[in-house]
Amino acid sequence: MGIKSYQGEMIGKTAPEQEKICVENYMNRAVVSFSASQNILEVMDAIVKNGISGGPIVSENNEVIGIISEGDCIKQISESKYYNLPMDDMSVQRFMTPNVICVTPDENLLDVANKFLSTKKRNFPVVHQGKLIGLISQKNVLKAVLQWSGSNWHIANQ
Repeated sequence: MGIKSYQGEMIGKTAPEQEKICVENYMNRAVVSFSASQNILEVMDAIVKNGISGGPIVSENNEVIGIISEGDCIKQISESKYYNLPMDDMSVQRFMTPNVICVTPDENLLDVANKFLSTKKRNFPVVHQGKLIGLISQKNVLKAVLQWSGSNWHIANQ
């Protein structure tokens, strides 16, 4: 006797769970962001104090213009020590990555998971109408998956 696979009546219906698997429902809304003119030491201090791996650099209009990571900071420390340069007068703009991959709040979380794999990034700024509204990280994706049950990716308790 074979095993019968049954997922229930789905013909002609849209699974309501699919609507909930978007970035907006799992992103961090309280984002630590920085300005391009901020001192690199201030940024390093904020990264350590907030236990984050970096953050977006935003303009006065809250538009993402770059991103700074722990790796960018470590690179700066290495260069500064090698060339014996002080870091207290260096702005973040000099060390940030200017070409930032952003996602939108309505993107499917599983598509964003694939972006993490293909780009080797740890987080993406979430923008709506050009403005920063959140941050989605690999850890957010992992937390979301733990909320889902079964191999069919149904969302539990929602």
